[in-house]
Amino acid sequence: MLRRLYDWTMGLAAHRHAGWMLGIVSFIESSFFPIPTDVLLIPIALAKRARAMVYATIATVTSVLGGMFGYAIGYLMFDTIGQPLLEFYGYGEKFTEFAGRYNEWGAWIVFIAGLTPFPYKVITIASGVTGLDIFIFTIASILARGLRFYAVCGLIYWFGEPIKAFIEKYLGLLFVVFVALLIGGFVVAKYVL
Repeated sequence: MLRRLYDWTMGLAAHRHAGWMLGIVSFIESSFFPIPTDVLLIPIALAKRARAMVYATIATVTSVLGGMFGYAIGYLMFDTIGQPLLEFYGYGEKFTEFAGRYNEWGAWIVFIAGLTPFPYKVITIASGVTGLDIFIFTIASILARGLRFYAVCGLIYWFGEPIKAFIEKYLGLLFVVFVALLIGGFVVAKYVL
């Protein structure tokens, strides 16, 4: 089944509208969609290696724009729903303290989350909720997402067929590692943040 899913994704990656699909997935992944951009970026870059850096650019730009949408979700919903609830239950001051600590380290939090398998959407929404400076948020997002996507596409561009052969040979193991990192990101989000 995993092999059929991989073959289907590679077929999708070779589609003439693959860049558009990548942009949509990258945008929604940064604000609310649970599947990481890499799931589509890697096969697209493998299928059309010569355009790998173009795909890295598409993923970076749309991911940052999606992150801004996630920020807006956190910012707008917190003002209308979250803040009144916190004040009703007497947690307004505790949240203010949390927001201050979050914003003190906000650039690093956004940067690290943007590079890792940690669910980036959690950070985009949390940044909006805490009112992290939008300029800091945007710069950290551009640097992190750009570094991540350009590194992946750079490896694929330079090592193409051997990387593809490696992925195909160890597909099962790579899938298990990927899922473990994804679940680990959600556990960290739940218990650390």
